[in-house]
Amino acid sequence: MGDEFEKLTDGEALRDPLETMARQLLIEIGENPDREGLADTPRRYARWWREFTDYQPGVIDTVFESVSSNQTVMVSDMNVWSLCEHHLLPFNCSVSIAYRARTSILGLSKFARIAHKHAHKLQLQERLIADIADEIEKVTGSPDVAVVGRGEHLCMTMRGIRTSSLMTSAVYRGVFEKEGPERGELLSLLMGGRK
Repeated sequence: MGDEFEKLTDGEALRDPLETMARQLLIEIGENPDREGLADTPRRYARWWREFTDYQPGVIDTVFESVSSNQTVMVSDMNVWSLCEHHLLPFNCSVSIAYRARTSILGLSKFARIAHKHAHKLQLQERLIADIADEIEKVTGSPDVAVVGRGEHLCMTMRGIRTSSLMTSAVYRGVFEKEGPERGELLSLLMGGRK
């Protein structure tokens, strides 16, 4: 972290440049960064940004021998948070991932690890869903992948039109791209938890 921090005058401790930026932001919006309640806010702000963008997903490619071939495997409604690259505001996204298992199956926790890996950066929901699909295809070796995300974007809810809504984006690959029994099964599974 050597280059990320600046040395303060008179031998004071090193300060994260994000902390300096947060102090300046508070000043620019008319706040006193030294008042009670805000004194530690710049430090917390810097720590949060570093935590979020330095996310390490751990092992994401643990696979096991499949018990049957061409079985649809789906994990649904995983909630992840990301940051809109246009406004630097958060969006949450409920992600459902499916693939057709061939010779191996992906470890259950790996779905969430992959989703978080791609969410913990400046993103667009459409790219997030495509990035997850790319990784699932790579790790499982299956070209038959579907990823659906439903997200609320605070850049729309808190600013601009100020209306809460959900945006849905989906990637269908392989057998899920075409109308047929596999896509029908997928859509049935996706709708299973919704009324």
